[in-house]
Amino acid sequence: MKAKVNLHFYAKFTKVNAKGQFPIYVRLTVNGIRTEFSTKKFIEPSRWLSEACKMKGTTEEARSINSYLDLLKSKVLDIQMELIHKNQELNIENFKELLFGSEEKQRMLVPILQDHNNKIKELVGKKYAPGTLERYTTSLKHTIEFLEWKYNISDIEISKINHAFITDYKFYLRSVRNSSN
Repeated sequence: MKAKVNLHFYAKFTKVNAKGQFPIYVRLTVNGIRTEFSTKKFIEPSRWLSEACKMKGTTEEARSINSYLDLLKSKVLDIQMELIHKNQELNIENFKELLFGSEEKQRMLVPILQDHNNKIKELVGKKYAPGTLERYTTSLKHTIEFLEWKYNISDIEISKINHAFITDYKFYLRSVRNSSN
């Protein structure tokens, strides 16, 4: 589980923009394998402290950029701790996944229910009666209407469904929709 993680900020002097400023880049090295990416921040070449890996001065711009770099450093440390706590391997791919937001896609309720209904539709006449599909379709319609009624949203992440959601949905079905068992 031990891994050497190194983070270094530098001004990339080979990529000058139209204003004569240089982009600040991040070099992240994990176990000797590195990746580099831009912070999307630019500085004057004379205002960069190479040895400190930050912008010199106390101007608002310098404080803002240095705070941003500190935030990036903190994010890398948080990712390292998260990977350690999850007992995942500390490698450059895992860091890039978490840094650049290519994490696991959130699962939403309506597409899951729609996928379920599509599978039931394929099995009507083989395993399910047409009435079963009709009830599942109605259930999906009621779920969408409930989300609009209660939360003013068209869909919800599956991870946000909790006991309160279920009891509110039950209340909605019994009171607003006048549904019985």
